[in-house]
Amino acid sequence: MLKRLYNKTKIVATIGPISDNYDTLKSFILQGVDVCRLNFSHGSHEIHAAALKNIRSINAELNSAVAILQDLQGPKLRIGKVDGEITLVDGATVVVTTEPTVCTADLLYVSYHELARDAKPGESILINDGNVVLEITEILDDTRILAKVVYGGVLTSNKGFNLPQTQLSVPSLTEKDLIDLDWGLENDVEWVALSFVRSPEDIIDLKKRIASRGKNTRVIAKIEKPEAVKNIDDIIKVSDGIMVARGDLGVEMPMQRVPLIQKNVVEKCIAASKPVIIATQMMESMIHNSTPTRAEINDVANAVLDGADAVMLSAETSVGKYPIKVVELMGKIITDVEADRRVYYKGKRPIHTSPSFASDEICFTAVRISDHLKAKAIVAMTKSGYTGFKVASYRPEADIFIFTDNRPLLNALSLVWGVRGFYYDKFVSTDETFDDVIEILKNAEMVKERDYVINCASMPLHKKQRTNTIKVTVVE
Repeated sequence: MLKRLYNKTKIVATIGPISDNYDTLKSFILQGVDVCRLNFSHGSHEIHAAALKNIRSINAELNSAVAILQDLQGPKLRIGKVDGEITLVDGATVVVTTEPTVCTADLLYVSYHELARDAKPGESILINDGNVVLEITEILDDTRILAKVVYGGVLTSNKGFNLPQTQLSVPSLTEKDLIDLDWGLENDVEWVALSFVRSPEDIIDLKKRIASRGKNTRVIAKIEKPEAVKNIDDIIKVSDGIMVARGDLGVEMPMQRVPLIQKNVVEKCIAASKPVIIATQMMESMIHNSTPTRAEINDVANAVLDGADAVMLSAETSVGKYPIKVVELMGKIITDVEADRRVYYKGKRPIHTSPSFASDEICFTAVRISDHLKAKAIVAMTKSGYTGFKVASYRPEADIFIFTDNRPLLNALSLVWGVRGFYYDKFVSTDETFDDVIEILKNAEMVKERDYVINCASMPLHKKQRTNTIKVTVVE
């Protein structure tokens, strides 16, 4: 059987025209991709359905559990069509309208009907990731504003349009997002990412919609707005995971603030036992080049050292020239960095006032025991996944193997740092189950004779309560 590369820090790969075929996806998964991102800013439902079918077929072939992450577009503002390209000149005046029209150097159409109502003179407009900057000088009427070109440049069709200082009245879920969400729920994706989150209410609303469909799909909040940074603690509380989307975040906020925001968010997510993805421009140069820059290598390495659950590839794997090679190189970076002890033993010791203190303390203690004994693995059985998330949050050097009879959970756990899932539905007596799972790991060559294994379980097993037991086993 072909063997996959396993690192503790997971790789999220965006799937696009260059990579949605069976062979490339299979290469991705063998090279260590744990989560496939379907970006609903691009592509039709039919195209995404074909990719999803391929991913699930490969999971069946390789006995893998790669997760599907549906990334909703959200209220992404863009300029309209351009006839070829236009050049905005420093100091020039341009009218911005919400009435559809072909864009020229004097007249830009933007797809946001409330622009004239929400915007104010003195606020900035950033186009094409901030490469072109306008300053609003006057509100002309209900559909038009006047702006001065501060930093000009060349523009082509459909470039992004940001209003970093403007309080937008647009909802986080657009009509397109609701249609796309229906598709994702019908196809049982494991994770849904919500773009341009501003408050915890955005996440709560999405979760209610998911629950109303009888689904348990987990929700990731994308942090790319100043309001999200301001409300980060409350957003983490109600989300199942976080994505630090550094592209729009670096446009919406001073870009020099992004590195510290990233580190703070990772630290908060580890403390909350919520997975966190670092995204955007990680290996950007490999869209066109066969090797990354040294700065990009450092960027990936630092995310791993900080303890991020996952690092994400975007255009590199969706439309780039070297999709398989970029995955391979990212995997090598992760492998080498994870050889350093600074990657491990993070998170905070549980506090006595926590309602789950007892089980949390057992997970914490299991990780500390694994360090003292230089254990090969921590093994746990779970129905909800809670033990997997909690053990992973302490970042043990030992491998984490989670056994569950909840098949959708297996795939969802592929986003969580260090976790490898196994389907298991026996749960007989405690000793018999412990012996059984160790035998499974031996046959899979995950452990060998004389390895220490730390077992976490809830006794009696059949009640599937919170974790209440630690057992140390030496593999025979």
